[in-house]
Amino acid sequence: MTVSFIAIYNALPYLLKGSMVTIGLVGGALLLGFSIGIFLAVGQVYGNVCLRSIIGLYVWFFRGVPLLVLLFLFYFGLFSLLEINLSAFTVAVVVLGLISSAYQSQIFRGAILSLPEGQLKAARALGMGDFTSIVFVILPQALRLSIPGWSNEYSIVLKDSAVAYALGVMEIMARAHFVASRTYEHLPLYFTAGMIFLLLTYIGTKGLRLLEKKVRIPGYTT
Repeated sequence: MTVSFIAIYNALPYLLKGSMVTIGLVGGALLLGFSIGIFLAVGQVYGNVCLRSIIGLYVWFFRGVPLLVLLFLFYFGLFSLLEINLSAFTVAVVVLGLISSAYQSQIFRGAILSLPEGQLKAARALGMGDFTSIVFVILPQALRLSIPGWSNEYSIVLKDSAVAYALGVMEIMARAHFVASRTYEHLPLYFTAGMIFLLLTYIGTKGLRLLEKKVRIPGYTT
């Protein structure tokens, strides 16, 4: 038991440095997924049949192919074929972001569809164009309603980020595996890594919960 505590004590600063890498992965992926997901959601709700079909295919692909397969496909396949030299960290952010965009688009789409149809008609009646109506009337409300689903997406992306160690990204899991393979204290070190993930999950979801309360729309949430 004493040896296990010593191993955790010695490895903790190293693992916490890895948590900064994990936070970077999650933050970059969520930002990329958010940026793409909004356009996908708007296209699915207000686009024509052709655009909706293309977006549906995109969502189907990135929700259906496993993360590890996509990481290898992009890192060793697509980017190598196109002779694009990106770091493993950047590729992990891109892949996680593309997958997240597919899921976030459905979160935003559901939030948009939950709004009364009369709001868009009212905006048009006031002389606002469709683009202006969506940007200034629909999306501000939809994004507020999306926070609970977005909180769930944060937790999923955080857990998925551990798979990035397969590309050599030195995040929490990769560092825990590196130390465990040399100290042979696998159980305490992997347990510590799990506790760090749990702590990051709690902090992120708690923050989003506070944000949800702050921007709550009366009449739409309890």
